[in-house]
Amino acid sequence: MGILRPHLPFGAPAKYRRLYDNVELPPIDHPQRPTGRTTWHRSGEFRKYNCWDRDPNTDPDFADEVRRHYAACVSYADASVGRLMSQLRASQAADSTIVVLWGDHGWHLGEHGVWGKHTLFEESLRSPLIIAAPGMSQPGQSTPSMVESIDLFPTLCELTGVDVPAFVHGVSLKPLLDDPDESGHPAVSWQRSNRTIRTGRYRLVTHGDGHMELYDHSSPAAETNNI
Repeated sequence: MGILRPHLPFGAPAKYRRLYDNVELPPIDHPQRPTGRTTWHRSGEFRKYNCWDRDPNTDPDFADEVRRHYAACVSYADASVGRLMSQLRASQAADSTIVVLWGDHGWHLGEHGVWGKHTLFEESLRSPLIIAAPGMSQPGQSTPSMVESIDLFPTLCELTGVDVPAFVHGVSLKPLLDDPDESGHPAVSWQRSNRTIRTGRYRLVTHGDGHMELYDHSSPAAETNNI
């Protein structure tokens, strides 16, 4: 996200921020701080920047300002990817290049009363992943299947014809690139001594001292109700 008024080259702050001046933002999903024990935190990484003594959890106007700046950053990143892809196509190398757009984490924008990452909630752990490779049968198609970041290593090995080393723990995503309806697999993550596993329906979080959280994503309550 960067700082609330991020410094972006080529005049990007004003240009991209203006895109959202008159946009009505959707309400923040489940904005309340959890009542039970979770991996909630006080958003320290976010608050160490200059917040002008304002709290987005109690100041709706400030919350919207933060979210508009975040959206501007995303639009700037999107435009930058577009410029890179234009240069790739102009170089005549696009048909022999594998492109991976990958984020290493998600980001809370007020969900669960958190601004930032470093939780084991869905908003912090779900990250963007787009793969474009020569010869894909259904380019541009999305998949609901769940995968992990460690799957990128064996995927790139298979796509480039390199043997997958024995130490690799992930699995190749090439079957999903060939058929978006193929099944994925559960995803594991961690935060300090806490661990989580996410299946298509559930998220289980285990704390280092044995405390547990279990959420049912088939329920509208999702990760607001520890079952």
